[in-house]
Amino acid sequence: MRQIILDTETTGLDYKHGHRIVELAAVELSNRQFSGHNFHYYLNPERDSDDGALQVHGLSSEFLQDKPKFYEISAEFLNFIHGAELIIHNAPFDVGFLNHELNLIDLQPLDNYCLQITDTLKLAKELHPGKRNNLDALCERYNIDNSRRTLHGALLDAELLAEVYLAMTRGQESLLIDLGHSDFLQHPVEQWQCHDLKVIQATAHELQQHLAVLENLTRESGGKCLWEKLEANDSTSIV
Repeated sequence: MRQIILDTETTGLDYKHGHRIVELAAVELSNRQFSGHNFHYYLNPERDSDDGALQVHGLSSEFLQDKPKFYEISAEFLNFIHGAELIIHNAPFDVGFLNHELNLIDLQPLDNYCLQITDTLKLAKELHPGKRNNLDALCERYNIDNSRRTLHGALLDAELLAEVYLAMTRGQESLLIDLGHSDFLQHPVEQWQCHDLKVIQATAHELQQHLAVLENLTRESGGKCLWEKLEANDSTSIV
């Protein structure tokens, strides 16, 4: 299972007013583990940032003037996210900007390149209704150290969001925790074989009831019941 935690920084709040992306970062999770494969670029937006945006991310026009433009890194970016689930906090904001950038270079919208897009802000609101659910609040709620976050930065924010997402969805791996879920995902058969599982055999009465169900399915399907054909080929199935 491949998931990409994604974040952007921009020159302003609305791409419809000509604002552009100045930083793009993506952090890869493989089977809910940090893979160490990240994507990160500062970008030349070919315009100045609004004062409010500059105070948030601190990326000046002077710093960005020699950075690549979005079209120069677009192929690498789309290749990195290809076929993965994208996980984004307040996804409509970032997706809107990315779709705008893709449209400017005559490429398809973002969801044509990824498996799906998950909005962690929506997820957080469902888990914690009525509470603050911005990234700082979630870090505090899940005891994640965000002390380095003096300014917003796409790469740092993506790394923090990855930790928040794993904490918010910890129940998804609860069945695997005792087995060591990373090993289980890679070697599921071997992991189950390590445990002494109790097998409960069907009684003769239960087997007869099973046959009756198959006979009824055969009548209803005009003789097309696959399960009865399989039963007929296994003479040891009824005792």
